Amino acid sequence: MAYQGIDYGRGQVNIDHKTGIRYGVISIHEVTQAWCDNSEPLYLVCCPACGQELKKGFYAKRCPSCYKVFEDGDFDYIEPSSHYIKSNEYIAEQGNDDTDIFIIKSPYYTLCQFCSPCAPGAGYLMNHTPDGIKAYCFGHDWFESGEAPYPVYSVKTGELIRSEKN
Repeated sequence: MAYQGIDYGRGQVNIDHKTGIRYGVISIHEVTQAWCDNSEPLYLVCCPACGQELKKGFYAKRCPSCYKVFEDGDFDYIEPSSHYIKSNEYIAEQGNDDTDIFIIKSPYYTLCQFCSPCAPGAGYLMNHTPDGIKAYCFGHDWFESGEAPYPVYSVKTGELIRSEKN
């Protein structure tokens, strides 16, 4: 497969402008265990009375908009708005209503096709193509088999990173 696809983002979105590397998109189903082990929930806490976002989150005592004083139990049923990783190596996020993970920063990239218009400018990691765009990706250790289903390259050196299997 040598077709890169269409850049619906026109080089403006879902790209690291410092490196020129696109954000990588991968289904959670490809890395479920590693994602569950490493990601954390992100809560968007809002006033149960008026819906105003609370900058202090769960620690807010009252709403700055409607002045409701919060009571025990007001935030018991809040679901995370997303799950994310922010570490020295990776920045990635998965929306609560989506099965796709966006990899925003990584020490690794692969060559792949552009995503559909649903993720304009990003690269879909599972559509590897040797003439593809550079997109951030997870390393081999994120996959149960110990080997990524795509070639993994170092952002620093551009060299191919082999799995422990090779």
